[in-house]
Amino acid sequence: MSDDPTRVQEFFSARAADWDARFPDDGPAYAAAVSALGLRRGGRVLDAGCGTGRALPPLRAAVGPSGTVLGADLTPAMLAAAVRAGRDGDGQLLLADVSRLPLRTGALDAVFGAGLISHLPHPEENLRELARVVRPDGVLALFHPIGRAALAARHGRQLTPDDLRAEPQLSPLLAGSGWRLTSYVDEDTRFLALAVRAG
Repeated sequence: MSDDPTRVQEFFSARAADWDARFPDDGPAYAAAVSALGLRRGGRVLDAGCGTGRALPPLRAAVGPSGTVLGADLTPAMLAAAVRAGRDGDGQLLLADVSRLPLRTGALDAVFGAGLISHLPHPEENLRELARVVRPDGVLALFHPIGRAALAARHGRQLTPDDLRAEPQLSPLLAGSGWRLTSYVDEDTRFLALAVRAG
């Protein structure tokens, strides 16, 4: 999968209409990953690269009606699919590139990114932008509903050590972009890396 924004848009535009039907059993994995963020009632959270908004309902449940839930994606067709699924009721949808978020510095408590890291054109710079919009000690969750090995097998690829989600790659990448890795899980049934904004 390319990390070029235009190709990412083309890839997801072509798949938006049936995206949720392709992955109907991911709901519990999303809910568990959101729970790991430790969000509080009234919290402010962004689903970066939200796609069809599958994380928005558990994010809304975590922060409650007084909290703020934003979903940003650069593919209009994915946001339209989120609206058709009724998930715009759980959060405000933004047509935005995570490399240039229309948010003020320190506006959020947390960022959730499902399947995001492999689609970032400039990972260190893009992760730095996510750090910018989060308060000091804010949290980042990088998530995928299946682990690296299972995902590679699904796509008919070998698992390679240069994968950005491999812990030896991810930890220094996060450190160089304003985050400190605090938890790392890579199992067949999920991938979840948690980081705290440093400083």
